[in-house]
Amino acid sequence: MTGQEDNRPNELIEHAPVTLRRFRPDDLDALFQAVTESLDHLRPWMPWAADYSLASAEEYLAGSVKSWDEGTEYNYAVLTASPDGRGPLAGVAGLMARIGPGGLEIGYWVHRGYVRRGLATAATAALVEQAFRLPGVDRVEIVHDELNVASAGIPRKLGFTEVGRRPLDFRPPAGSGTGVVWRLTR
Repeated sequence: MTGQEDNRPNELIEHAPVTLRRFRPDDLDALFQAVTESLDHLRPWMPWAADYSLASAEEYLAGSVKSWDEGTEYNYAVLTASPDGRGPLAGVAGLMARIGPGGLEIGYWVHRGYVRRGLATAATAALVEQAFRLPGVDRVEIVHDELNVASAGIPRKLGFTEVGRRPLDFRPPAGSGTGVVWRLTR
């Protein structure tokens, strides 16, 4: 299945310069490598990166498959653009049903070797398009720590509006623990 047959986002999305592909179990080595090569880049902002291990990668992939099947999260490998979806894993992006009815939250991170190339922005734009194709979705949000200036650039570039601030569930080591909430409506 590659499309909207069951009211889910596409499993493979081309949005130059990236390809987003639904995670699959054989992504374990690529995911583990991308995260471990980027730990110094991720640890300040991603609390899950603090104790990252191969078991963490296995758990994330198993959870991604389960969450996709349940319709609660749609996690993608962000690959450098390639028609076969086999380019290097340059990051992760996902749509998460955790902001209430009618909304999806987008999360993302990029491998340290691919920062400042527009990949997270392209991946986010692709996920916005997918979200608004789904029935009942009227808003998309991005939440990041207020001190994470790089993450703020993405919703700003894509026309999101800052709608508030709230405490984050987990304070990132380099952050204040206050999340900036950005919203884009259909």
